[in-house]
Amino acid sequence: MKKTLCAVSVMTMAAGAAQAGGIDRSGQGLGALFETGRYMELTFGAVNPTVSGNDVAVFGGGATGNVSQKFNQLALTYKYDINDDWSFALVIDQPFGADVSYDATSVALGGTKATASSTAVTGLLRYKLNNGFSVYGGLRAQQAKARIDLRGAAYRSPLTPTVPGSGFDGYSVALSSDVSPGFVLGVAYEKPEIALRVALTYNSEVKHEFDTVETVGGGAVVVGTSPTTVRTPQSVNLDFQTGVAKNTLVFGQIRWADWSTFRLDPAFFTPAAGGGLIDLEDWVTYTIGVGRKFNDNWSGSFSIQYEDAADPLVSPLAPTNGRIGATLAAVYTRDNMKVTAGVNYTKLGNASPETGTPDVARARMEGSHAVSLGLRVGFRF
Repeated sequence: MKKTLCAVSVMTMAAGAAQAGGIDRSGQGLGALFETGRYMELTFGAVNPTVSGNDVAVFGGGATGNVSQKFNQLALTYKYDINDDWSFALVIDQPFGADVSYDATSVALGGTKATASSTAVTGLLRYKLNNGFSVYGGLRAQQAKARIDLRGAAYRSPLTPTVPGSGFDGYSVALSSDVSPGFVLGVAYEKPEIALRVALTYNSEVKHEFDTVETVGGGAVVVGTSPTTVRTPQSVNLDFQTGVAKNTLVFGQIRWADWSTFRLDPAFFTPAAGGGLIDLEDWVTYTIGVGRKFNDNWSGSFSIQYEDAADPLVSPLAPTNGRIGATLAAVYTRDNMKVTAGVNYTKLGNASPETGTPDVARARMEGSHAVSLGLRVGFRF
């Protein structure tokens, strides 16, 4: 059962689809921290979302195109034992991101774009207490940058709805790269003889101060240069697993992220528009799965991921609402090497992008989904 634990305990995230409207991307997992001995793993994921729909009738009903673009994910973890009680891990991942673009066929939102990326480096120490308990924590340095372009008739002034460039049609904001600190704290309980592990991890918010440039007229006129404060959300991950029969493991995760504090309020745009560019709700993501060891070399797992739907009126920059997905993964173990491959299909919930001027639907996104592939290679030495 201990070998089963090593083979299938963390495979489910190797091919996870984008979470939280495509913004929460890595899930900030720390499974490698619990590997035995000195261990290194490299994870690669490729996510291909299809998020599309049509303008509402007042804008002619034109197609939005596939607004959510393909993206790749990379993560690297190195873990080693300092002694019998202390261990260290270094984790490099890409926790948050966005890549949204509306086709010119959409009268309401055509040309609207959002790109955002982040990279985090986290150093962790873990200390084993008596009776199976351990505590862990560390510091995180997170780099992030973003750009948003608002285009289309939905952003024009109600007084001149047919005039391109009126209102906020043609507005852009660029947030320069910033590196800021955060921290991680956690506690775990393990009983290896039955492959039991429960781990509770807190990820702090990271407060970025971005140098910001705001323009109108499609970038022709600079209307503001100022710092903008953006907080990527604090979150809590509850991970659990336990053996339920010989060579069979049940595992899961509950992840809460405080997305309601994730605001983008540029100095020029916010007072002029009466609100910021982003307004999201908190998300809870649930994962449950089963893993099975078939022989000394092969193991497999199947898991389901779920996020409940919330307000169907959403930001055009995160145009989905809830999700349900399934992941199938296989693990090949030989000597000191472990290779995990997985595929995920996720149905993304229907949503209606709105621009707040007024607070009504501007388009309807239906039938959205995502297909993801993941590969993880780990070495123990």
